[in-house]
Amino acid sequence: MKTNIPERVSALREAMRQQQLDAYIITGSDPHLSEYPADRWKSREWISGFTGSAGTVVITADKAGLWTDSRYFLQAAVQLENSGIELYKQGLPDTPSIPDFLRAELHAGQTVGLDGQTYSAAEARSLGNELERKGILLDTTHDLIDGIWTDRPAIPENLIFEMPEELSGVPVREKLDRINNSLHGQGADCLILAALDEIAWTFNIRGTDVAYNPVAVCFAFISENESVLFIQPKKLTLDIAEHLKKEGVSLADYSMIHKYIAKLPENSKVLVDARKTNVSLFDAIPKGCVIMEGLSPANQMKSVKNETEIEGFRNAVVKDGVALTRFYIWLERQMEEGATVTEIDAAQKLSALRAEQPLYIMDSFATICGYAAHGAIVHYSATPETDTALRPEGLLLIDSGAQYLDGTTDITRTIALGEPTEQMKKDFTRVLKGTISLAKCKFPAGTRGSQLDILARKALWDCGINYLHGTGHGIGHCLNVHEGPQSIRMEENPVTLKPGMVTSDEPGIYRAGEYGIRTENMLLTQEDSETEFGKFLRFDTLTLCYIDTRLVIVPMLSVREHAWLNKYHQMVYDKLSPLLNEEEKAWLKEKTREI
Repeated sequence: MKTNIPERVSALREAMRQQQLDAYIITGSDPHLSEYPADRWKSREWISGFTGSAGTVVITADKAGLWTDSRYFLQAAVQLENSGIELYKQGLPDTPSIPDFLRAELHAGQTVGLDGQTYSAAEARSLGNELERKGILLDTTHDLIDGIWTDRPAIPENLIFEMPEELSGVPVREKLDRINNSLHGQGADCLILAALDEIAWTFNIRGTDVAYNPVAVCFAFISENESVLFIQPKKLTLDIAEHLKKEGVSLADYSMIHKYIAKLPENSKVLVDARKTNVSLFDAIPKGCVIMEGLSPANQMKSVKNETEIEGFRNAVVKDGVALTRFYIWLERQMEEGATVTEIDAAQKLSALRAEQPLYIMDSFATICGYAAHGAIVHYSATPETDTALRPEGLLLIDSGAQYLDGTTDITRTIALGEPTEQMKKDFTRVLKGTISLAKCKFPAGTRGSQLDILARKALWDCGINYLHGTGHGIGHCLNVHEGPQSIRMEENPVTLKPGMVTSDEPGIYRAGEYGIRTENMLLTQEDSETEFGKFLRFDTLTLCYIDTRLVIVPMLSVREHAWLNKYHQMVYDKLSPLLNEEEKAWLKEKTREI
């Protein structure tokens, strides 16, 4: 494909000339601003050859560049070779931002174009303001890629499937009633939904249109008068269509969303999340409507799992724990026998073992299997160019997860493949102290994740160590493994932690060129107690997988941390052993023995 890239860039420049555009921005997003787009919207990959999950291409009359972060510097350098597209390494001091680059390359009166279907309204507004400082215009009305990508894939037509009430816990009609009640409480009378996970949750549907997230391509409009699901008819079975209609849902073709929104009555009070709605759809709202920007009620309600969903998570982590146990047994044997196992081999084996579990749908993200120095690349993804064989030495970091119909998993474990060094053990124990400290905390209702983030970092900060990623993200119920609105990170987020939220707990240490260490579990926020000082909440650890105690320096743990680790390992054994054979039980018993 690389040999075609200069021709594609040349064709795009001709299209720019015809539309009188002086620069054009290509993202890797879709009309729903998804983390993982369907093939149809992989425009950035098509125009540049770069296959990473994050990056933006900018083309001018005489320059072409790809902006991406440190996860993809190596991969991008290889994939952009001989393409005529220059790599701009985001985060480095000498790398200009995209607005800075455009202001330097263009002059007042010139125009930057982009496809408004693949850019959020909030980001387009910010970019427009940045360009306006130099009198540069922004035009969001042109999908130039569509005119030159002659064999562009079609919009996915995969059949959707139902999330039955025995797994969702709440029927569609009840969810719509709750959303409308919330809208009225905010003074709004209707809601536009573009985020695929919010729509899937609201209408109790799932799909296979994109990698890793079990969602379907569609839009939705919700009001007390009418709730409409905009979806391609071929994606619906007769049974699902009938069921949705019985739940009070009208059905319309996917392509009709803009026309429908454009006909909203004057003075309609429309709630819309500008960060999750593309600018093309946002601009379709009639000028006579009142636009109210904010989080959608579906986003907030989705984050608080009901008892049925929580039970599903508990089932999912048991299945996941069985698969992980069998994987680490397999890996240990392969290493003992001197077999050749690469990072990609290990990731594929883990996926295969998960696929044997009941109700498995797909992995929840691309497995991060980082051996030795690759473990220090926070979001490393092995490629044929970087794939490394594991050796009986050093550390192996594996961050992985799965989508089961009854729940979603996300776990990271770091294990020693040989005799660990003292520094490795000290680093591992400090990370573990952070994982435990957050898991054990009790906190007042109304607490934000940013107020708890220090608990995961203190053991590292005390030694002058830090990690630059967040400590925790929300996790969907058979939905996106990265979901909001809650988070646990240093940056401020006004969303408070509520009972029923499932959030990751993943501190880490990354020593460039040496190794990475991360220990990640999923936490469920629960009610704990009520005192004269108010209500208090706690976390319950959901994830079930052993922690490599060969890397733990016990005297570095407090009495409470030591007790937590032994109690956690007892829980892992008690819940997984009934599903293992005798040999597997014996192996796990040894891995989870008291220390």
